[in-house]
Amino acid sequence: MGTAQQVPSAQAIWAALMEGNKRFVAGRPKARDLVGLRSSLAKSQHPNVVVLTCSDSRVAPEVLFDQSLGDLFVVRSAGNIADAVGVGSIEYAVEHLGSSVLVILGHTKCGAVTAACSEEKMPTPNLQAIVDKIGPAVSRVGESVKGDALVEAAIKENVHQSAEDVLASSEVLRHFVEQGKLTLFEAEYQLDTGEVIRLDAGRE
Repeated sequence: MGTAQQVPSAQAIWAALMEGNKRFVAGRPKARDLVGLRSSLAKSQHPNVVVLTCSDSRVAPEVLFDQSLGDLFVVRSAGNIADAVGVGSIEYAVEHLGSSVLVILGHTKCGAVTAACSEEKMPTPNLQAIVDKIGPAVSRVGESVKGDALVEAAIKENVHQSAEDVLASSEVLRHFVEQGKLTLFEAEYQLDTGEVIRLDAGRE
């Protein structure tokens, strides 16, 4: 996907990611010549897709979308939060590498969101900064649900919040979206089944 000269549409790119996810779920990933691919990518990269996702070791975008070297520009942080470094990384991919799709990917049973839902003070300022960033998403859903349902609702809301934060903090990315050169997709990875579920389809 990353080496194509003709950039496919955002919907075609998303469809290709979903086909890859189906292969992953079924345990039938594509066979790839990684040595040859590595050599061909040594001089440049042109990934069509940026993925902002969680640092969780069970959430590896290249694996769960059945993609390979050069296909995905991945930005990871606990709770898939969009801080300045993450947004800057996304800007680089979009502005300089030509990426045209941004996937904000949360996942079930997210530890960072669970911590934010607990409302407990974190043991270090750095950990507190993570839950503080997720806190508004928890607040928006906290009046209607509790317990495990609160965590799951907050995970989904936090994906949406991260998408909003990316655009709110980047004039560059807003411009690309307004020009139709960048499309955002919001999704959640299911740890138990391996499926990626799109969250924003109803908002199109």
